[in-house]
Amino acid sequence: MSIAIQKTLSLLLLIGIGFLLRSKLNKEEHKKGLKILILNIALPAIIFVALLKINIQPDLLFLPLMALAFNLIMLGLSKYVLPVYGIDQDSPTMRTLLMLLPSLAPGLSCFPFLVEYLGDEALAWGALGDIGNKVFVLILTYLMAMQWYYKANTSVSQTGNQKVKGLLLSMLNEPINMVMIVAIILLGFGVNMETLPLFMSSAILAMKDLMTPLILIFIGVAAVLKWDQLKMIFSLLAFRSGITFIISGLMVAFLPMPTEAAILLAVVFPQSACSFWPYAHMSAVSALEKDKMEHEQTFDMGLGLNILAVSLPFSTLVILGVFSSGTYFMNPYPIFMAGIILMSLAAIPVLIHVFKKSTVSYKLSEEESEA
Repeated sequence: MSIAIQKTLSLLLLIGIGFLLRSKLNKEEHKKGLKILILNIALPAIIFVALLKINIQPDLLFLPLMALAFNLIMLGLSKYVLPVYGIDQDSPTMRTLLMLLPSLAPGLSCFPFLVEYLGDEALAWGALGDIGNKVFVLILTYLMAMQWYYKANTSVSQTGNQKVKGLLLSMLNEPINMVMIVAIILLGFGVNMETLPLFMSSAILAMKDLMTPLILIFIGVAAVLKWDQLKMIFSLLAFRSGITFIISGLMVAFLPMPTEAAILLAVVFPQSACSFWPYAHMSAVSALEKDKMEHEQTFDMGLGLNILAVSLPFSTLVILGVFSSGTYFMNPYPIFMAGIILMSLAAIPVLIHVFKKSTVSYKLSEEESEA
């Protein structure tokens, strides 16, 4: 069994361990404690390490720009396609999906396969591309979350100046953002992980290593999947994957690709699972709304967690399928065909919906199903 497959199975095993721990961690404060560890220790540490390890090569600057462009294209497409699934434009479900579907988590679902099948050079390219993705998941999705929070809770702030001030204060109060500011300042003075004192770098790396097991165990503990919701999440992920194959096919067809490894990177990198970081921003907004009425909630946190739980194995299977196919995905035609097939699968619920001429929208969230 390859190292990449064993790595994937180990990640899924951690989710399974979380599921088995449900009977022990069955109180809300238990889940809240895990979330506090993730948002205030593990996530800031991994962001700090990632920023201090950045080594941007000028001739490869197009990679982060292309990754960021993909995020923005997926955001725009999702905004116009999701209503076809019966999802209301201004709803917690829509806002949750717009935060998660365009995001990428290559570190969990893509990088283990890159290093196994393509080697260290492709992994370095993927890491550079992830810089652009990090701009989206760390900064842009946070700004989106706060903008929607103020829009959904009009009593919080009345003037533009108050909104800007509140946004800046919220950013400064978030450990993730404080860590980013400190890391950027250190980079400006030429400080990186290698030049930090050993006791400090060791402690930070130890906190960073908590990230993956904590997140996956938290998903296993907190995710509550229902069959109707699972079917729709699978359909939306198939749509996301299909659109991604189409975009990758266009890149392979019209952009010069220096090597076969570059072609496969263009195919598999955008197939990465949804990122946890937008969920972290949604959690911050949810904390601001904890004393408010349920109908004022900006995001559907349960749906967000379930998408993360399904997205990891879904993306892993797609990426593994690409790498296991040999040279099949080396030219645009098979890439386009894969996209068309997945988009056709994603369209089945919509076609059934139209065929039955139903006026009831799909129930992705418990809040919408009870309304």
